[in-house]
Amino acid sequence: MDVALNTDHAVSTIAAAIGEPARARMLFSLMDGHARTSTELAVVAGVSPSTASVHLHRLKNAHLVKVIVQGKHRFYSLEGPEVGSALEGLNVLAGARKQFVPSTPNYLREARTCYDHIAGVVGIALHDRFKALGWLSVGSTQKDKTYAFAPHGEKAFESLGIDLAATRALRRRFAGPCLDWSERRPHLGGALGAALLNLALRRKWVAREFDSRALHVTTLGRRELRSLLGLQF
Repeated sequence: MDVALNTDHAVSTIAAAIGEPARARMLFSLMDGHARTSTELAVVAGVSPSTASVHLHRLKNAHLVKVIVQGKHRFYSLEGPEVGSALEGLNVLAGARKQFVPSTPNYLREARTCYDHIAGVVGIALHDRFKALGWLSVGSTQKDKTYAFAPHGEKAFESLGIDLAATRALRRRFAGPCLDWSERRPHLGGALGAALLNLALRRKWVAREFDSRALHVTTLGRRELRSLLGLQF
């Protein structure tokens, strides 16, 4: 009973922290993976710097953001990938009462970051292709939201250039579906999803748009994704 009460209290505290519009705008702005100062977040939220500081203190106490001090500056970012996944889910829920018609701008729909993995049409296509090729196996029950490697999947991911030893060593969920808010279908989340984004950036398949969650699929990326995975964008 105490465990249930503690969980209820924790959930209500987090929900209340997210539930103020200015704080929600701050959190969603951090989903591109870039840290921002309180001054920058004040502009995003449309509040004064002093009010932004109060909001950020609340978000930090709720373990939704963390602070990195660098010289005289304090930079805020999401506490971790679980926060990004929760925010992505809230985006889906916010539109759940309406008939689904994507209203996301095209430059975000094609490819964007969802905290530290690839979302949008490209992210979903990669997720679906990995499953179709049999590289990932799904959990044994519908409630099991994790993926594991199929027999040949490990060698396949390593052949792309993903360091699986380093990926497994991270203290987070290895791989699983993350529901995409613009497409309402899953893309690949977890440590493997983050490793895939790093690979795509390193191999110049995608490039980050300045101060945005948007990812630009390069000519090289379109060519290599077609030759390596049979995907065409």
